[in-house]
Amino acid sequence: KDFGAGGWECPTGRLDQGEGFTDALHREVREELGVGIQLEFPISATHFYRGAPSAENELVGLIFCCSILPNQTIVVSAEHDVWQWVPADELAAFLPAGHWLLPVVARARFLQGALSTAVRVMYRTEGFEL
Repeated sequence: KDFGAGGWECPTGRLDQGEGFTDALHREVREELGVGIQLEFPISATHFYRGAPSAENELVGLIFCCSILPNQTIVVSAEHDVWQWVPADELAAFLPAGHWLLPVVARARFLQGALSTAVRVMYRTEGFEL
């Protein structure tokens, strides 16, 4: 059920039954990009509809800042055609105006500078879930 075909997106996915958020994050990135990641910190939660507003299209999204583990090579899955690394300060010129990812990256850049080292270490070692 690919709602955003033909556009740029980040790895996304749904929880499998009984799966935790952190496990789903690692699984989805591995499935879509073929790499392992380090969760850095949560960025945001969002409520949206993938398609027309209806119960079956209603989703809650959790957005995380992650880094790719060393010595990993991105290999896109069949869900994607291509990948491209775009520096944060070039993103506005790359994406269409109003793209949902622009405020996400702005918040991630703010949090990256605002979160203390202790908080960042906690997220890296303990994850997001209690």
